[in-house]
Amino acid sequence: MATTLVTGGSGLIGARVARELVLRGDRVRVTRRRGSDTAALAGVEHEEVVADVLDRRALRRALRGVERVFHTAGATSLRADPQLLFEVNVRGTRTVLEECLRAGVQRVVLTSSVAAIGPADRGAAADETHLFPAEARDIPYVNAMHEAELEALRVAAAGLEVVVVCPAHVLGHGEAPGAAGDIVRQFMLRRIPAYLDGGINVVDAHDVARGHLLADERGQAGERYILGARNYSWERLYADLGRVSGIEPPALKLSFPVAMAMARAAESLPGRPPLTVTEVRVGARWWTYRSTKARRELGWSTTPHEDTIESAVAWYREREGPMLARSGTRQPASLRLAGFAGRQLAELAARAGL
Repeated sequence: MATTLVTGGSGLIGARVARELVLRGDRVRVTRRRGSDTAALAGVEHEEVVADVLDRRALRRALRGVERVFHTAGATSLRADPQLLFEVNVRGTRTVLEECLRAGVQRVVLTSSVAAIGPADRGAAADETHLFPAEARDIPYVNAMHEAELEALRVAAAGLEVVVVCPAHVLGHGEAPGAAGDIVRQFMLRRIPAYLDGGINVVDAHDVARGHLLADERGQAGERYILGARNYSWERLYADLGRVSGIEPPALKLSFPVAMAMARAAESLPGRPPLTVTEVRVGARWWTYRSTKARRELGWSTTPHEDTIESAVAWYREREGPMLARSGTRQPASLRLAGFAGRQLAELAARAGL
C-alpha cells in the first residue's frame, strides 16, 4: 500500500486531514517540527517524521514511498516576522513541491488560503477568477500566500500534478493562540474592544479537511478551489459570538484613519501592542468569497455556520473557562458610550447627506 504524506500534520488543518485519510483507508505519514504539540493526532494511526519544510534532506526521507501529498504546513500569524512568513510559506512551498517532483509523487493537494486570492470589493464576494489586487501586498501574510501559489504553479509546470485549495477563516478546536483563526478566543478574552468596516468568511475546520480529500479525489490539476461558508461583516460576526457566548460584542466602530493612527501609536510604544498596522489593514478589507466551484465540481458541502460558532465557543469555554470573560460580561462603559456617540454622529451625517 502506498503512503500518503501530510506536512504540518500536527496543525489545525493537517491533523484533521490525517484523520480523514485514515478513515479513507490510507497509510498516513505526517511531518512535524521538532517540539510541536501532537495532541491533535491522538487516536490517529500514523507514522511521524520530524522535518522542516526548508530541510530537503529530511523531506526526502519523509517522501520515500509516498504517492500523494497534502501540504498543509505554513505560518499563519498576522504578527509573524515578514521574513519568516516568506521563508515558510513561499520558499517552504517551493522546496516541498520540488522534492515531491523529484520523488515522483502522483498528486499534491496544496493548502493555500483565500488570502492568495485577495480581498473582495466592499460588500461583494470574490471567486477563483478574482484578480489579486496589488494594494493587498501591504499585508505580509497575504503577499506570502499569493507568492506561494505562484511558486506552486511554477513547479506544476515542470510536471507535478497540483490541486490548490483556498480555505477561508478556519474555526475549529485546537487553534493555536496567535494564529489567524484565534478570533473566537480573543473575543471571549474581551481583547477586541472595537472593529472596522470590513468582512470575513468563516468555515468549519472539519469541512475544510473533507474539502482537501475531495480535491484529491475529484479536483482538476492546476485548479484552485475556495473552501468557505458564511460571509460576515465584522459587526455581524461579533453579534453572533456575543449571542452565543453571552459576552457583549464591541460597541465601538472605528474609521480606517483613526484605527491606523491608534495602531501606529501603539507600535511606537514598548511591549506588545494591542493593535498593529497589519491588523488594521486586514480588518478594513472584505475577505468575503463564493465557494460555488468547490460545491459544483467537488461535491463539497458545509456545516451550518451556527453550529461552527457554537462549537468553537463551547470548546474555548471548556478549555479556558477561568481565563475567559463570564457570560453576561459587558464592554467597558467608556467604549459603550463612544460607540453610541459614533452611531449618532453617523446617523446625523447620513441625514445631512454627508
